[in-house]
Amino acid sequence: MPHPQDTPHVVFLDRDTLSPETRLREIAFPHRLEVHAQTAPDEVAERIRDAEIVITNKAPLDREAILRAEKLRFIAVAATGTNIVDLKACTERGIIVSNIRNYAINTVPEHTFALIFALRRSIVAYREAVIHGRWQEAGQFCFFDFPIRDLAGSTLGIMGDGVLGRAVAEIGRALGMRILFSTYKGIEGMGPLYTPFDEVIRTSDIITLHRPLMPSTQNMISHREFAMMERSPLLINTARGGLVDEQALAEALETGRIGGAGFDVVTSEPPPADHPLMKLAGKPNFILTPHVAWASQEAIQALADQLIDNVEAFQSGSPRNCVAA
Repeated sequence: MPHPQDTPHVVFLDRDTLSPETRLREIAFPHRLEVHAQTAPDEVAERIRDAEIVITNKAPLDREAILRAEKLRFIAVAATGTNIVDLKACTERGIIVSNIRNYAINTVPEHTFALIFALRRSIVAYREAVIHGRWQEAGQFCFFDFPIRDLAGSTLGIMGDGVLGRAVAEIGRALGMRILFSTYKGIEGMGPLYTPFDEVIRTSDIITLHRPLMPSTQNMISHREFAMMERSPLLINTARGGLVDEQALAEALETGRIGGAGFDVVTSEPPPADHPLMKLAGKPNFILTPHVAWASQEAIQALADQLIDNVEAFQSGSPRNCVAA
């Protein structure tokens, strides 16, 4: 039987980023597991100092922490995005990094359309009006204070052609929508299945974002793009904070350049009280949800299962979903 000191030391930095209902199955090989509910950035280096395997969702592993963790061999990110890990430092050290893939194929598209339906039919605005007595004030069987539009026949511009963008397109087609897949901003010649970025901006009734955050997508929609929007579209972002210039979004919503917006992500999470999107939160044509598009019970459990699969695959010598080393 292995001596305790010979078994891998596994550190989970932020277990509370997965819901309490999520079952994290026992890792199949002998190990020493240290679980933290949350880990602040300035606590990471000390907590992983003696770890061989680190699991993190949002706790950042910067270069200094990685270089100080001399025993570290593997980082399992409990998410798809890996921008919280200094991948260059990991490659230099030969540390393998894995991520989670294709677990949110239902939950993110469904949340996307929950936002679209709510905004397109002014569900939140009508609910609030009813709560505040507007129905009684109207004195008839209904009232028409807020716009209601069908999705059938409208144009859905999708920015992102991965598994989530394609799933959104499938739902849109089932609802009778015209689907446009945008070319990447500044990229031409992507083929006949793509519509130029600027044309999607100009002609869409609804624009939904499903791109990763990287230098080429930072603020991909800003003042220029909002000024081009001819159809006062809805703008939906269930992908990453930072894809949209948030101050420009606030101005576009305030001036009526867009008809509404539904966001599940912000550049700073949680956002401070004076954040531009927090200032919009009470508007009837704006919905801000707390980064939960990914968080159906089914999706989180699938993520947790895949997370342990990744750890076990690494230990068996066949790492999977590798993004570094």
